[in-house]
Amino acid sequence: MDLTNQTYVIFIKTKGSSERYYRDEAGWVKVSSRGRKFRATAEQVLNHVLAALAGVKPNVTIDVEHHEPAS
Repeated sequence: MDLTNQTYVIFIKTKGSSERYYRDEAGWVKVSSRGRKFRATAEQVLNHVLAALAGVKPNVTIDVEHHEPAS
């Protein structure tokens, strides 16, 4: 089982939007609810995840999916 950063997708959802974070060859990528892609540092991803986990914003959920890489 591969448990590296490249095998996870993080979803941060609110009532009206959903953001997705994943890691590719060049680093972290954020996909906005409109489908726009932005480069993100690991610190930016962590700041968004920690704020949601700490309950700073109400009605925010985090889902994490694990995907095994294709062989």
